[in-house]
Amino acid sequence: MAIELLDEHEQGERVRDWLRRNGLGLLAGVALGLAIIGGWQWWQRQQLAERMQVGESYQAALASIRAGQLDQGRTRAAALRDGAYGTLVALDLAKAELEAGDRDAAIVTLEQAADGADPAFDAVRRQRLARLLIDAGRAEEATELLAGAGDVGGLEALGDARFALDRRDQAREAYAEALRGLDANAPQRRLLELKLTQAGGTPPQPETI
Repeated sequence: MAIELLDEHEQGERVRDWLRRNGLGLLAGVALGLAIIGGWQWWQRQQLAERMQVGESYQAALASIRAGQLDQGRTRAAALRDGAYGTLVALDLAKAELEAGDRDAAIVTLEQAADGADPAFDAVRRQRLARLLIDAGRAEEATELLAGAGDVGGLEALGDARFALDRRDQAREAYAEALRGLDANAPQRRLLELKLTQAGGTPPQPETI
C-alpha cells in the first residue's frame, strides 16, 4: 500500500512539475484559441452587416431609379459599382436611361459597371452594352467587347455586330455557334435561324445539333 501511495505521490508531483513548466504555454494556447474563435465570430458578424448594408443600398438605388429620379439613382449606383449588386443596379439604371431616351447615358452606365461577382450577370451586361454600341454605330467596339463570348446571347450579339460591319462570313460563324447551343424548341431559335439565313448561311437541322 505504501508503494502505491508513494507512486501516487510521485505522479502528483510530476503533474505539478509539468504544470509549473508548461502552465504558461497552456494558458497562452487556450487564450489564443478563444481569441481565434472570437475573431471568427466577429468577422462573420461584420460580413453579415456589410451584406445587409449593401442590400439596403441596392434597394434604395432601385427605388430612386423606379421613381424616375435618375440623378439620385446614378449617385447611389456609383457606391455599388463593385460586385453583383453593382452589375444589377447598372442594368436597371441603363434600362431606365434608355427608356428616357438617353442611349449615350445608358452606354456610359454599362461601361462603368465593374465585372460582377456572378459571371452570368456580367454576360448580360456585356450583351446589352454591345447592342447599344451597335445601335450607336460603334459595332467594332461591340466585337471587341464580346471577344471570346461562349454563351448563346453573347454569340448572337457578336453575330449582329459582325453583320453590322458587313463581315458576313464571321457573322454566320457566330450565329451558327449560337444555334448549336440552343435546344430545338428554344423560343429564340427561329429568330437566330432568320439571322443566319440573312447572313447567307443555312440553318442546321435540329437533329444534327
